[in-house]
Amino acid sequence: MKFRAAVATAAAVPLALGLAACGNDQPEATGYKPSTPASTPTAGKPAADNTAKPATVARLNRVTFVPAMTRAIAKQKSWHTTGTMTVNGTPAMTMDGYQTTDPVAMSMEMSGAALEGKTGKVIVVKGTAYVSMPGLTPAGKFVKFKSGLNSQLSELVEGGDPTKIYKSFSSSMVNVKYVGVQTVLGQKLDRYDVTVNTAKALAAQGKKVPEGVPSTLTYSMFMDKAHLIRRMSFEMGPVEMVMDMTSYNKPVDITAPPASKIVSQ
Repeated sequence: MKFRAAVATAAAVPLALGLAACGNDQPEATGYKPSTPASTPTAGKPAADNTAKPATVARLNRVTFVPAMTRAIAKQKSWHTTGTMTVNGTPAMTMDGYQTTDPVAMSMEMSGAALEGKTGKVIVVKGTAYVSMPGLTPAGKFVKFKSGLNSQLSELVEGGDPTKIYKSFSSSMVNVKYVGVQTVLGQKLDRYDVTVNTAKALAAQGKKVPEGVPSTLTYSMFMDKAHLIRRMSFEMGPVEMVMDMTSYNKPVDITAPPASKIVSQ
């Protein structure tokens, strides 16, 4: 695999992760508590039977979706992500890794046909990316890059901070559609299809639209009652990606590879 293709493959992973919102195995751990209106009985009259009519659930819309998602993720400090990318229905790559937000760091392994059946790894620590990729480095070795060397590597590093992507939703969102309740990962989740203007989303991040990217892209985001996204999926031509986010706020230690594993470009 050529250098450009290898880095492009690696860069696509954190960028996609950034576009996914975050879930939590236990919503109460985020500090988010849905509010319910209090019932105050009128003197001399029995209190209303609030169980007779189920409370109306307010669905998120184009105005409320981003604020709700942002509030929900605010206390998420780490998470585990697994994902599968298919091309024309054939598995092309699987991903398994961890991310943290303070400090911003990422450790991600990738394998599959897109990597010629081999395994690649990307580690991002303190603004530096370490890439181990078939065709780019010897097995088990990493090439070290500083953010900003080129656009692809810059995206690789910055893509580890999802909050930058979330902010772009405000200016790029075209539509939010509530689809319904679906069971995902054994839980009943609200599915929202979120369509964004690709150029505006990338412009908000200071990036240009890559060749072949459509003008709009729709993400299916599966949200729990605490407004945390536990699954994200999207299709772009023959490519389909599905990602699940679990194990939030659990201790994660991401460190740079030792000097003995670093090789020159």
